[in-house]
Order: sequence, then C-alpha cells, then structure tokens
Amino acid sequence: MKKNKTHYGKRWSRFCGWMLRRLGWTGDGGPIPEPKAIVLGVPHTSMADFIVSYLYYTQFGEVAHVMIKKELFFWPLGPILRACGCIPVDRSNAGTLVRSLIAEMDKDEVFKLAIAPEGTRKRVNRWKAGFHVIARESGVPVYAGYFDWKTKHVGIGEKFPLTDDASADMKRLYEYYKGLGLEGRHPGKYNLSNMEPSR
Repeated sequence: MKKNKTHYGKRWSRFCGWMLRRLGWTGDGGPIPEPKAIVLGVPHTSMADFIVSYLYYTQFGEVAHVMIKKELFFWPLGPILRACGCIPVDRSNAGTLVRSLIAEMDKDEVFKLAIAPEGTRKRVNRWKAGFHVIARESGVPVYAGYFDWKTKHVGIGEKFPLTDDASADMKRLYEYYKGLGLEGRHPGKYNLSNMEPSR
C-alpha cells in the first residue's frame, strides 16, 4: 500500500462541514485527539453511512481511513476512493487482512481507521472482532463512533477501553450501543437483541 494521506485542505474541509449541515446533520464533538486510533461506525445499514461519516470527519481537515474491497478500485472509481481515504483490501482472508492493517498502522505516524464492526449492511447476530485484534496489537485506542439516522447526530463517541478478553469486551460494547438507542437508515437491519458472542 502507498503512504496514506492524513489531512485535507481547508477549503474542502469547510465545504464538507457545510454539506453535512445542509443535509440536516449535527456533528457531536471534535476529531480524535490521538495520532492513531480506531473509530467504530455503528449502525451500518446503508452506503450513505459512509457519506455522512466522511463529511463529518473531513470537516476537521483529517482523514479517517476505511476498508473497501479491492474489486471496486477500477478506473475511474479507484482514484476517487483513494482520495477519500479508502484502502483496498482482500477480504477473502481475514487473518491476512488484519495483519496488513496492523502493519499500516505501525509504520505511519498518523492513522485513523474507521471500522463497521457489523462487517456488512445486512442484519447480523454477531459483530466482527477484527478491530479488537488490531487495537490490542497496535496499542491504539478505540472510540465508539455513531451515526443516528433518527436524530441525525454523528460523532466519534466515547473512548471504549479494551481488555485481553475480547468476548467480554464485545458484550460490553453491545450493551453500550443498546443504551444509545441508535437507529440506522434502514432500521430493520440494525437490532442488538439476542446478539451472540464474537469469535
């Protein structure tokens, strides 16, 4: 992978903030203070979630990288995705994917990675814990980010402390998000009842 971009120009950042407000959204709080971190994006039920979160974080002039399947990086979409901070990944091997992201985070001085723990826009009964492995191996903090389509509020959320017990951490994460009462763009695809422990 090429060296990752970390900042945007002031004009583009101001435009993104203006566009976010024009779409009726309110940004809660500022950017992540640490140079490296993982921010979770919940709930993920639509591709529009990416647009909202991109506008929100870019308004601060910073880049939050997201993983996109490598098949989408064809001309002319590929250069546009890269400019937006997207990273092409091979999702066929979860172990290789996690290791490559850890390597990217280790070698860059500034690296913010946005991850949807649901792993898909469909309704799921178990979130993926890859972010937990990346965070623990790289020693970076995790923020419980959100975008609520009911109230149209978006933010990086609170810092979520992790332990060596991934299963217990995921249970706490489920409970935390249940308490927020969030609603996805497609409400039927997001439901935290009867969630199963992550593998």
